[in-house]
Amino acid sequence: MRMGAVPVPVNTLVDADEYRFYIENSRARVVVADGKFYEKVRDALDGVEEPVELVLANGREDGAHALEDLLESGEDELTPADTHKDDAAFWLYSSGSTGNPKGVVHLHHDIDYTCETYARHVLEVDESDRTFSTTKLFHAYGFGNGISFPYWAGASSILLPGKPVPEAVLETIKRFEPTLFFSAPTLYNSILDYPQAGDYDLSSVRFGVSAAEALPAHVWRRWKETYGVTILDGIGSTEMLHIFISNTPDELKPGSSGKPVPGYEAKILDEDEYPVEEPGEAGYLSVKGDSAAAYYWRNHEKTKETMKGEWLFAGDWYRRDEDGFYWYEGRADDMIKVSGLWVSPVEVENTLGDHDAVVEAAAVGVDVEGLTRVKAFVVLREGHEGSDELVEELQEWSKNNLKRYQYPHMVEFIEELPKTATGKIQRFKLRDEEESGEEMPGQDEELSQEDEPPQQKDELA
Repeated sequence: MRMGAVPVPVNTLVDADEYRFYIENSRARVVVADGKFYEKVRDALDGVEEPVELVLANGREDGAHALEDLLESGEDELTPADTHKDDAAFWLYSSGSTGNPKGVVHLHHDIDYTCETYARHVLEVDESDRTFSTTKLFHAYGFGNGISFPYWAGASSILLPGKPVPEAVLETIKRFEPTLFFSAPTLYNSILDYPQAGDYDLSSVRFGVSAAEALPAHVWRRWKETYGVTILDGIGSTEMLHIFISNTPDELKPGSSGKPVPGYEAKILDEDEYPVEEPGEAGYLSVKGDSAAAYYWRNHEKTKETMKGEWLFAGDWYRRDEDGFYWYEGRADDMIKVSGLWVSPVEVENTLGDHDAVVEAAAVGVDVEGLTRVKAFVVLREGHEGSDELVEELQEWSKNNLKRYQYPHMVEFIEELPKTATGKIQRFKLRDEEESGEEMPGQDEELSQEDEPPQQKDELA
């Protein structure tokens, strides 16, 4: 960025085909990679029409430049390019929950805006802080946590190579004593379930931060009880670069995403894109703030759908309570409509997660003889086994804690849920694996009359 080039950090966990997509879609002229990824990058470059220079760090191969040699031969000083705050600065590829990832084009002023809003007003980051993020730097959330915020404030950044498994994360905290710990709900839950979790001292951490998915209230409470650390949950996006709605130390409701961060505005829209005014009514989240991306690279139609003037259509289904707190109900395309009424998969999943036998769950809508029904995929805690009796117990648990029509009509026990590299549940993969009308394990023979929701004339109700 200093020399006027546009860097595009990408996921280190994908295969050669996806790297080829990144290279061809971005029309990159240079690829910089660690030597351990050489074979995948070589395969990705095979057949690419336009010439691309390959630079390897920590390795030497024929046809590639060694980063160490380039650094040795370069100048010690670099005069910054004459860029403008509204020039393209860097891209981040979205996680791509459906279809190919989208190249999100950010401008030079976007980083500073997230620092002057979320980092300053919510976290109050200063030079005494040490930040540790389990989410990697190629992700917008990890990029802010591990680079933008500590560099802006003069703080220190702790980076953990490799997979952030609970033991490695806890040992890193023990060794380096971060003051701010950033992670995602899935990993917070996994750390709590780690057998030696209670043996670690997290007193150096003044706040935990959570994003990527909604943090269930029961996980928030367990973390607070185990470590005495408050987690500030929030929502951000690749398009907005970092968190734009968040709980704060002074205003917090476990299970909610909090309130708009200073510098951002949010509103909820109905299916006709009119603002929803009544507290408790759900709709599509739309957000405004100057860290918003300029456009999607070579994707004009999607840009028009998402970026509407000053407002960005987030694609999440939310409700706002009477105190102004925002509550995540799921991605708009994950919402389930049962007999004309919306069912939030997140609400079903959180309710199942409160049961002692459940580690985590995912809820999706499936077709049963032309009717949409709720199916839950459940990961069990150690010591519990899936059975018809447990299916019935989880269904009764759900009926007692949800509206009758929201309970899972089908339950399937699985070893793990499909997730993105940042820990988001990929519900679309579960839906895609289902065959319409097929009877599944744990399926109710028939939805009883008392479990049917009342008919509503208003489809939005």
